[in-house]
Amino acid sequence: MITTALLLGLIVLLAGCGGGRGDDDASGTTTTATGSGGDLSGRIEADGSSTVGPFTTAAAERFQNEQSDVQVTVGVSGTGGGFERFCRGETDLSNASRAIKDEEVTACKDGGVEYVEFQVANDALTVVVNKDNDWAKCLTVEQLATIWGTDSNVKNWKEVDPAFPDEELSLFGPGTDSGTFDYFTGEINGEEGASRSDYSASEDDNNTVTGVSGEKGGLGYFGYSYFEENQDTLKAIQIDGGDGCVAPSVENAQNGTYKPLARPLYIYAKTESLAKPEVEAFMRYILDNEIEVAEASKFVPLTDEQLTKAQADLESALG
Repeated sequence: MITTALLLGLIVLLAGCGGGRGDDDASGTTTTATGSGGDLSGRIEADGSSTVGPFTTAAAERFQNEQSDVQVTVGVSGTGGGFERFCRGETDLSNASRAIKDEEVTACKDGGVEYVEFQVANDALTVVVNKDNDWAKCLTVEQLATIWGTDSNVKNWKEVDPAFPDEELSLFGPGTDSGTFDYFTGEINGEEGASRSDYSASEDDNNTVTGVSGEKGGLGYFGYSYFEENQDTLKAIQIDGGDGCVAPSVENAQNGTYKPLARPLYIYAKTESLAKPEVEAFMRYILDNEIEVAEASKFVPLTDEQLTKAQADLESALG
């Protein structure tokens, strides 16, 4: 009987030692996961912007360290493509690099999809050139419009500025389903979707990276995070929005000096999905850890005021 009691006591002691994972793990990072995989399960599906995709992916990877039984999938069909699926009720979250359009609002209403808009980060939409480009350090909005306007047939850098060399201009950028395309054309050309079409277009921003880095006269544009990841092969152009040349950066995107290409980034959450514990927990995780997620995925974090509003929007949506 004494031996049995001792064995039972040892079992209880060992079980206590193998409990929750509130201590530092082997990598030195503190984790708040409970048990082996958290207390939630289910599947969360997100789709949309290729710009916002890396942010949501970074958040999902960290969230799944705490809730390993929750599967988060992130597609990158473009902001427009993402809203098409979202408004058909196919996804829980829609990543967007621009605000939802009136026709998309109508599509969601017709599809019976109610939603909540959350700003989750900021961006400094970045115009990039090849590393060997030593002439174009700053471009005005007017020069960008000369290059990208609907009636533009500019094919040489010398046509942009007589001081520039006689170098062929090769253009790369996002496709028409991209929120980045909508935002850039709206701010530079004065109308969303108004753009020359004779350029290499792709919903995958990595194709723009490859194209510009492979052509001495290459020029393209995409979200700031893609430049951060590829600054060893690309150069960012300063933009003159009327008050002088300003470089894309975290500070300049937050303080409003990087005009007109600083922009908000969004996640739209289906109200019905927010009622699911795993979706609610994921959105809470994003906002509670927004700065860390934004910095890890090379985005511009929200300001204190923006974050407070997003958190208030979530509490209001949850009633």
